Amino acid sequence: MILVLDVGNTQIYGGVFDKEKIKLRFRKKSKDALTSDELGIFLKQVLRENDIAPAKIKKIAVSSVVPDVNHTISNCCAKYFNIEPFFIGPGVKTGLHFKGRDILAYGLGADRVADAIAAIHKYPGENLIVIDFGTANTYDAVSKDCEYKGGAIQIGLGTSLNALTQNAALLSKVEILKPSAAGGLTTETQMQAGMYYGNLGAVKEFVARLKKECFNGAKTKVVLTGGLGRLYENEDIIDAYEPDLVLNGIKLALEKNK
Repeated sequence: MILVLDVGNTQIYGGVFDKEKIKLRFRKKSKDALTSDELGIFLKQVLRENDIAPAKIKKIAVSSVVPDVNHTISNCCAKYFNIEPFFIGPGVKTGLHFKGRDILAYGLGADRVADAIAAIHKYPGENLIVIDFGTANTYDAVSKDCEYKGGAIQIGLGTSLNALTQNAALLSKVEILKPSAAGGLTTETQMQAGMYYGNLGAVKEFVARLKKECFNGAKTKVVLTGGLGRLYENEDIIDAYEPDLVLNGIKLALEKNK
């Protein structure tokens, strides 16, 4: 079995693959300081609680956008699994390129690379815009020839809500959801409308501009991922919602670099 970890600014999203099937998905907050022992104990516990013997893990692959924890992860894998983890980083094979050069050398986040790897594997021969909703919303345009054409980074829904409530004395946190109308009657529903439709407007603008700038208006598939992405999966601008995109991309990267 293969353990894959997507280490983000807010949380660690993990999964266990048994051949091609995902047997387990889990999440852990990553904002607090984490030692290799704490992470190792957590990983073994979550495996056992889901009837997976830790000894069955034969490989570990990681995408990380938090460099400070990479050493912790390496030590954890060595001590608790006796495995040297594979990290997506400059020099690894991805199948992507930017004008013939290594895309990771340009500082593109490992999670975004993993998303793109999985997207071009799932939808070969298509122009793609991959949108990942996380701490930040990221947009990545990849051509049908696997060339990275460009992208953008936008503040994420949760991050935006935190900033709003921390800086407005009379506003409290609300559940992020699709409201029944854009014009709410209460402060809560108005905040929800602002979050949902404000973000939807940004998505539509980015998709329109990326299609024009990167693909000259040619047919393009818009693939959405990330936890909060599910809110928008039924909007007509979205062609597919793939919740496990990053996990699949990490596994594919590992396989490309055997």
